[in-house]
Parts: sequence; C-alpha cells; structure tokens
Amino acid sequence: MSDNSPAPSLYAAREPIFPKRVYGRFRNLKWFILFVTLGIYYLLPWIRWDRGDALPDQAVLLDLAGRRFYFFWIEIWPHEFYFVAGLLIMAGLGLFLFTSALGRVWCGYTCPQTVWTDLFIAVERWVEGDRNARLRLHRQKKWDLRKARLNLTKWALWLMIALATGGAWVFYFADAPTLARDLVTLNASPVAYTTMAVLTATTFVFGGFAREQICNYACPWPRIQAAMMDEDTLTVAYRPWRGEPRKHAVPEGETQGDCIDCMACVNVCPAGIDIRDGQQLECITCALCIDACDDIMAKIGKPRGLIDYMALTDEAAERAGNPPKPIIKHILRPRTMIYTALWAGVGFALMFALFIRSDLELTVAPVRNPIFVTLSDGSVRNTYDVRLRNKTADQQTIRLSVKGHPSIRLQLEGSPYQSVDVAPDATFLQRVYLVAPSGSEPAEAARTEVRIWVESLGGGDRAYRDTTFNGKARQ
Repeated sequence: MSDNSPAPSLYAAREPIFPKRVYGRFRNLKWFILFVTLGIYYLLPWIRWDRGDALPDQAVLLDLAGRRFYFFWIEIWPHEFYFVAGLLIMAGLGLFLFTSALGRVWCGYTCPQTVWTDLFIAVERWVEGDRNARLRLHRQKKWDLRKARLNLTKWALWLMIALATGGAWVFYFADAPTLARDLVTLNASPVAYTTMAVLTATTFVFGGFAREQICNYACPWPRIQAAMMDEDTLTVAYRPWRGEPRKHAVPEGETQGDCIDCMACVNVCPAGIDIRDGQQLECITCALCIDACDDIMAKIGKPRGLIDYMALTDEAAERAGNPPKPIIKHILRPRTMIYTALWAGVGFALMFALFIRSDLELTVAPVRNPIFVTLSDGSVRNTYDVRLRNKTADQQTIRLSVKGHPSIRLQLEGSPYQSVDVAPDATFLQRVYLVAPSGSEPAEAARTEVRIWVESLGGGDRAYRDTTFNGKARQ
C-alpha cells in the first residue's frame, strides 16, 4: 500500500432503512400494542382519583416535592421505596421470562424505542409514500420545492409527536391541568421546560433518525439476551431445509425450494437484515418478515411458515421429517418456570406487604446527649423523638403510652395530655419523656426494655416501637 493512500475506514456508513408497508396478524398486533401503550402513556396523567380534600386528585402522580408516589388507591411514602424496588425487580424478571420463552419479544413489540420508531415510520410513509417513493426521494440529491415541502412536513409532525411525548412525561410529576396551564402561560418552572426540551429532542432524533442504531449500539439488551435464551426459545427464524435453493426461476431439471428470493422479508424489516442469514444481533423479533413471507407463500400456492416462530430443537426434528414440539412445551420448561416462580414470588410479597401495612406508623429515636437526666426529686428521665405518621386522608388523634415496667410513666413535651393531633397524610414530630421514680428498678438499673405504643382514637389502628430506658447504672 502506498504511503499516500488513505487509511481504510474501520466503520461502515449507515445505510438508511425504508421498510415497506406490510399487512398481517403480527403487524396488526404491533398496531394494537402501539395504540394501547401510547394511549396509556399520553392519557394516564389526566385521569382523576378522589383521595379527599387533603390529597391530590391525580390518579398517577410522582410527587417528588411532597415525597409521595400515588398510583390510584396506593400511596408510596419515602420509607416504602421497597415497593418501587420490588416493581423494578418484577420488570427485570418479566423481561428475562419473556426473552427465555419468545426471544426479543419486548424489543419487537413494547420497547419505547420500537413503538415511537413505528409511529415515526408511519408518519414518514403517510407523507412521502411507501418504500419505493421514499427511496427515490432519498436518492434525489438536489433539493427542490417538493423535497423540501415533504421533509419539512414530516419533521413538523415528528416534532409534534416528540413534544407531546416530553409534555406527557412531565405531567406525571405535577398536577397535569395546572402544569399544562402554566406551560402555556410560560409560568412553569425551568425544570419542566428543560425536561420537555430534552425529551422532545431525544424522541425526535432517536425515533426519526437513529432508529435501529439505538437498538444496535446504544441498547445493551441484544448482548445480554443470549444468556436468557436456549435451544428451546421460540424466535423468528427461516426454514432453509424447506426454502433452499432459492431462485426466481428454475431451469428445467433443477430443484428449487419454496423461497423465490423475492426479498419481501428484507424489504419490510425495520432493522434492514435478511432473516434468511440466520439469527443476528440486529433482529428485534418483530415478526414482520413472517407476515411478508406468508403473503408471498399464499400468492404462489405454498404453505405458510417458511419464516416463522420456531426453536432450534425444531430444526433437527423437521429436517428428520418429524413434526415440531407443541408451542406449550417450548414455553413450559424449567428455565421459564423458575423465572415465573421468582416473578410471582416477588409479586405476592409486594401484595402481602401492601395489604398488611398500617395507616399509622412511628419511629422512635432516643436523645443520647445526655443519656438520662436526674430530676430534683431523684427520678430519672429519658428523652425520645417520636415521629408519628398518619397515612390516612383524615386528621387523627393519636394517643401514646408506654409498656415495659409499671413504674415508668410517659409525658409529652408541651402538653399535659398523652395524645396529639396529626394532620392527614402527614408526619408529626413529638418529643416524649419517659420518667422512672427515684429508687425504682428502672431508675437504678443500667437499662430497661420498654415499648412505646401509639393508637388512633378515631380509626383504631395501633403501632409500636421497642426501645430502652437508661438508668443510673449506665454512669
């Protein structure tokens, strides 16, 4: 090689992909999932849910300022974040389960990148035409009025979708009608505008221009999925033993498989791959190639299924002339049953924790400086900070008491009573004194185990926390 010759490039330039329109059961399923998922995403913040005067009436609200998560009748407090962690664990286990059973079915049908890319491609097809028209427009190097008009129209529609996407996201973190009014009147916080701008830009770029590049290079899941799959995983595959040799026309005396090399499966693929080359990292298992191939098979009088959902174990059976295993046997196997058991176990644990949790809670923090105080009459006093938590929508009167030794009595700082009022859906910090008379066993001992009880006088809920009472022997 000459010293003046340019160094070879290690990276291939991206070839834009223009998927062809396809009809079929899997395309219809993808449309259904697209409308359902986007409908939920865009409309959920606007659903109202009556929780009482003291609480927000938005059905789903991630109130970061108030440190609450609301989901219909469920309210998650900061100390209950294990519910959110549990849901994330369930989501991960669910992803493992579906991948082990059906390959990258999440990527092909419900991944946000797939859903928005599908929508952007539909807009592009509506504005510019189907595959051949879009290819001609792309290959037209000279920009004329028609090309500029089509591109500007397409980009404007993409931008509207992206803006709705970013706007819908911020509505989950504040009251949607109020925030919408503030956004329009330019009275919303800079954080809201910044978040919308970032999400609008990323949706516009990822769905409109990057598309399959996000799946191929930015997403780690294509590289992780191999650990979740085995030879019994159902995934989109080509039957070469039936399709080969593939030819457009067969000279007399030569054999031909069912594949006529029409390229329909390639032309509809949003990743731009040829499924006939075998499993590839870029394949998102969207099954559009199945719809395209089935349509061609019907036109030439061949049975469907040249491209289909199948497992590696089916290949050996079919090559030997035996029928494949039933789908249920591919799905119900030890790996998927273990994932299902783990997923259900986490779900049942969360449901159990949700139903047994009390509407009244407390925390007790002993004041350690000083550990105890000897009063003028010789009695010993310990100080505690008790934080009461009222998780109901009504104000509650909470009575405090102590158990552990009959000589110990409880006093509230600033009140002659043993009860306090706690506002709805709020916490209340109360300083509490435990006093043991002079000469009593708790006053003279090093420590005495005690239990502080709280009880709602209106609702009847009770809760307690164990702590210790420190006496003179601790000196």
